[in-house]
Amino acid sequence: MNLIADPWHDFTGQFIAGRWCPGNAGKTLDDHNPYDGALLTRISLASQDDLDQAYRAAAAAQKGWAALLPSERAAVFHRAASILDVRHEEIVSWLIRESGSTRTKAEVEWASVRATMLAAASMPLRVQGRILPVDIPGKDSCVYRKPLGVVGVISPWNWPMHLSNRSIAPALALGNAVVVKPADDTPVTGGLLLGKLYEAAGLPAGVLNVVVGDVADIGDAFTLHPIPKFISFTGSTRVGRHIGGLAMSGPTLKRVGLELGGNAPCVVLDDADIERAVQGATVGRFLHQGQICMSTNRIIVDASIHERFVEAFVERVRGLKVGDPNDSDTVIGPLINQRQLGAALERIEAARQTSARLILSGAAQRQILPPHVFIDVANDSLLAQTEQFAPIAPIIRANDEAHALELANATEFGLSSAVFTRDEARGVRFALQVEAGMTHVNDISVNDDPSNLFGGEKNSGLGRFNSDWIIAELTTDHWVSVQQGPRPYPF
Repeated sequence: MNLIADPWHDFTGQFIAGRWCPGNAGKTLDDHNPYDGALLTRISLASQDDLDQAYRAAAAAQKGWAALLPSERAAVFHRAASILDVRHEEIVSWLIRESGSTRTKAEVEWASVRATMLAAASMPLRVQGRILPVDIPGKDSCVYRKPLGVVGVISPWNWPMHLSNRSIAPALALGNAVVVKPADDTPVTGGLLLGKLYEAAGLPAGVLNVVVGDVADIGDAFTLHPIPKFISFTGSTRVGRHIGGLAMSGPTLKRVGLELGGNAPCVVLDDADIERAVQGATVGRFLHQGQICMSTNRIIVDASIHERFVEAFVERVRGLKVGDPNDSDTVIGPLINQRQLGAALERIEAARQTSARLILSGAAQRQILPPHVFIDVANDSLLAQTEQFAPIAPIIRANDEAHALELANATEFGLSSAVFTRDEARGVRFALQVEAGMTHVNDISVNDDPSNLFGGEKNSGLGRFNSDWIIAELTTDHWVSVQQGPRPYPF
């Protein structure tokens, strides 16, 4: 499909109070294609005054938006899904060019955004209060569920459109207004493109605002501002800790949703279907160059099948196409920036100085790093304990099932995980012992569905996304009682 005749443009500043306007920080951001370095757009960055205007616009628009009928709010998301269909290739192209997504990954992300829109369309009719018994004569007791007000969203660069919209869509559907700050590497797909989408879908002005700004100028102010009641952050554990601290120390206490780092184990038990496990470990590790919080970060294989697994895994990984992310058969595209590439190369070199053995490698070309596979990796090594966010696969040998479980849980993180076994009951028993928010039996660790829970344990974050869980996160309960007749008081 060709791009439509009237592609969206004007991605050069901010989207505040329904207006596309320049930022006032006196700085610009050059947005480059990570594959070929081409300049995609130059954005004038937001100042603290711009941020304040965005939050005030959101607060002013929120009550009117929340007062609309549920069907009127739902209609915005149905229209947004239809627009996604019409602009399918345009959006996929932006994801490829700005975030370095392969075409396969960009299509998956487009589908995830669309699924989230349709799930959000159901939410206005799913908010429920309660009528509760109370042990006082003549008293009626009700708990009402209401929107929080204004929600601030700070989103990452790896799945920029989906991970922004995963917070934006339910927040809006539930009657909140939103201000979003996308990552510097993906300001268009992480924010401005969504501004265009919701504007075209008929969202009232001010209900969604997008601010693109330097962290030094608006980073802390985004969380410390008195207006937002909730800050949704997806990113590193280090930054998440900082944001959580700001939310507790600012002028107004805020709820936070923190979706942070991961170190997902993919455990291959002794009875696993090796071909199926190899395919799962390959996709789980190398989808989007491993730049996913749920990526299989450690492959833990039972010693009895270790050699067969390694041989099959390396053969499969060696055949993955590396190159232009726009080609439909490319699997490994560019890393997002030179900083990420440099960090990956440093970890590879450090691992080569240990007892780990590098059995598959290749030289980096620009920002493309071919797959690297290490074996004989110690689970407590820097290579195993670091979230890679690069196409580097550490394989760890486990003595038996008990040892595999011990290795899987020996990490500060607990987001996603996977286990492969021919015995599904055994897989479920194993899964329930993994210290993680999500475990997938005979499937990849990378799973996110708008109807199912998403979230982690330990240092992988706080809170839950999707369905009833996100409804609870982004609303608040209000107890209202009515005393129908005189009540006897003690004095």
